[in-house]
Amino acid sequence: MQELLLTIAKGLVENPDEVTVTVDEENKSVYHLHVAESDMGRVIGKQGRIAKAIRVVMRAAATRSNEKVSVEID
Repeated sequence: MQELLLTIAKGLVENPDEVTVTVDEENKSVYHLHVAESDMGRVIGKQGRIAKAIRVVMRAAATRSNEKVSVEID
């Protein structure tokens, strides 16, 4: 799941080297996406549409393995 989120985010941004994903230690189903400040608009999109699409794809992938996930963009 973490690799999927990295792949999606790196395809969207101009600085793919600065993209990191961390998993919440207490709650393993929460993924935190960190991108460069200049790339935040690219990841969030107009009215949050891209961020919403990323979350939908991650939930669909998690459903295949009977998990529940959430993505937070930091």
